[in-house]
Amino acid sequence: MSTFFVSIGVEEAIKLINERILSGSTTGECINSYKLDSPHGGTCIVRVYEKYYFRAYARLTATVTVDDFEGKTRVHTVVGGGAGMIRGDFGASSSFSNTVYEALSQYIIL
Repeated sequence: MSTFFVSIGVEEAIKLINERILSGSTTGECINSYKLDSPHGGTCIVRVYEKYYFRAYARLTATVTVDDFEGKTRVHTVVGGGAGMIRGDFGASSSFSNTVYEALSQYIIL
């Protein structure tokens, strides 16, 4: 699980995450997406990605929430699954979570 802020908008952040997870991956896919526009201003997009990791012999899901409800764009990622037939995922969940972080690394702010 990780949370960080970026200097770009919600839609642009989602686009970059989507490109990173789906481009060049034969097993990555977006299995659900939900967008909420607040009547008080701000947008929240929740996407659930799924990817098969051979080293874990399992499919993992990454739930990515991107919002700008605090005046800056927040990204929150949770990765689940990965137990597979063998106990542990051999770092696959960390790798999946890091994919989101790396997609936005040049825009991260404190």
